[in-house]
Formats: sequence, C-alpha cells, structure tokens
Amino acid sequence: MTEPKLEPDIQRISWGPQHPMSGQTRILLDTDGEKIHKIIADLGYTHRGIEKILENRTYFQGIVPIERMVMADTANIGISYITAIEKAAGIDVPERAQWIRSLVCEMARINTHLYAFGLQAESTGYFPAVFLWTTTDRTVLLDLLEELTGARWSYNFFLPGGVQKDFPEGFEDKIIKGVNYLRDRFQEYWDAMVENYTFEIRTKDVAYLSAEDAVRLGATGPVLRGSGVSIDMRKESPYAAYEDLDWKIITEKEGDCLARTKVRYKEIGQALNIMEQVASEIPEGPIKTRVSPFLRIPKNEVYSRVETGRGEIGIHLFTDGKDKPYRVKINSPTLRNMYVFERMAELTYMTMADMVVVINSIDPWYLDSDR
Repeated sequence: MTEPKLEPDIQRISWGPQHPMSGQTRILLDTDGEKIHKIIADLGYTHRGIEKILENRTYFQGIVPIERMVMADTANIGISYITAIEKAAGIDVPERAQWIRSLVCEMARINTHLYAFGLQAESTGYFPAVFLWTTTDRTVLLDLLEELTGARWSYNFFLPGGVQKDFPEGFEDKIIKGVNYLRDRFQEYWDAMVENYTFEIRTKDVAYLSAEDAVRLGATGPVLRGSGVSIDMRKESPYAAYEDLDWKIITEKEGDCLARTKVRYKEIGQALNIMEQVASEIPEGPIKTRVSPFLRIPKNEVYSRVETGRGEIGIHLFTDGKDKPYRVKINSPTLRNMYVFERMAELTYMTMADMVVVINSIDPWYLDSDR
C-alpha cells in the first residue's frame, strides 16, 4: 500500500550561522514537524578570496594562504597547489622527496579523520570521551610534524621541486613508535564507538546515499566511497609516492552515516600502514630540485587532482609567463559534498534529530567550501 499524498504546512527553520554543529554557515530546513522536506545550504559566511589572493602572490608566496583553507589538513591542500605548479613548469621532484610528501600527507589525513571521528561521536550525544581521545591522540602526529617541519598545523613544508628539509636523526624510529601507539588506540575506538549499539542506532540506515546518486550528484572522498564507489585520486591520478606504496582504497557498500564513519576509520589504518612503509623503505637521495623563488612559468594551463581527507580537490592553474598565476580556480571537496547534503532530504527520510549526525557524516569544512 502506497503512502497517501500529504500537503502539510511547511515551516522554514534557520540552523545557524553560529550553530555548534554547523559551524560558520547557515542551513535552512523546510520541515513538517520533525520531518525534513528540504535542505538549503547558505554558504559564503567565511569567504576570503583565496583564488584572487593566489593570483596576486608569487608561486612561492601562494603556498601559505592556500594551506589556510583547511587547517586540519594543510598538507593535502598544499600539495594540490604545489603539484599544479610543478606540472605547469615541468619540474622534476626527487624520489625521496616524494616519499616524504606522502608521509606528511598521510599524517595530515589521520589528523583530519580523527577530528571528524570525534565530532561524529559528539553528534550522537553519547560519546564525549571519544572526542577527548581523538584530540589527545592527534598530538602524537602533531609532535612528529613539528619535529619534521617546524610547525604543528600549517607547515609551508612542500616547495616546487621537493620539501624543505630531510628527516631528523632517528625520525624513522619515532614514526614506528607513533604508529604502534595509534594502532592500539584505534581498537579502543572501534570497541567504544563503532560497535556500540547506541551509536549504531543513531547512524545505521540514516541518510542513505546510493552509489548511483553519489556519482550523479558529484560526491567525493569518504562520502563517495561510503556508497561503494572505489575512486581515490591517489590511484586515479597518482602523485607523490603513492604509486610505489602498498595500500588499498577503502569502501563500504551500505551508503549510510555509519558506512561513511567506517570508511574514515579504516582509512586511518591504511594511512598508518603507509607511514610504516615510508619509515622502513624510504629511498636515499636528494630532497629537492633547486627552483628559483622568482619562478616564471610560460603560458600554460594545467589541472591538478589530489585526494584530501574530504575528497578530491582540483586546482585549475593558468600561467602567462609572469611570476604569478594568471588565474587559479579551486574545485573544493566540501563544496561538492554540501551539494550532495542538500539533496539528502529528498532522497531519504530525515528528521531534525538526524541533522547533526548526517552533516558530520559529510565532514564539511566551511572555509574549504567558501575558499
């Protein structure tokens, strides 16, 4: 028996712009009681004109501002711009530098996934301890990053042609020690949260997104792979040392909030494996190709694709022979996934109580979408 067609009175609710879970944005909800009929993401509250800033900075000067797009994932954001510059200028990067880049990117991936994991625990309302755990355990990575790059958040460590500096003495052993510690902790996360009945009933079968809809709407990252679509830029358009490293793409076929959480959890395991490989197998050799800080790139047009913690970021770079880009356009993962989020109430049954769980399963970073 089909459900009778109803024509309820719809109430529009403003969720934000300073909501504890929505962050620096406003989300409009068309509701009938608890049921959500439509979602409108009102973005742009944190627009800073990153693309225009890059067009008014030299190629080297632009490395710092673009990393500010996602402070929890600066390495993966930064390498997207660096890779575009190297493509446009035809710069070769030494093999050892590529391995170091992969290491830093994977530590940043774990860092941002831990942040997302902790927020999802908070959004269910039952697991404040897990957020404290993830915050504490991120310091293991931040300590390693500080020793290597000199900074805990925004590193300015990748340069056209390589990286700023090589491993400090004994750094490989510290990587292995950190990996072993985090592996033990992640089993506790799984037991405390992912396999917890309360967490499961809040996330299982909530905001279902089929593989067909995920592809049709342009989902990316864990949102796409949580619907069973095996696409990752580290395989599709390899960069750094990912072609030489042994790792696999994580997918979950269920397409719900729980599946998207599991993808991030298991990707942390893959990132730890990559860290261990780099520490054990990194080749010897130089760490940079000398490139002038006043680099001028002949007229060219390139597109760089990199897998950040939230999905594919695309950098469309136009050069015209000067020491600054002619145009830079950024296709950010959060903007794509927020479009998917807007359609979820039309694709599946959603209530007001589901909202915080659903939006954190998308893992938005609004500075990323607003650029």
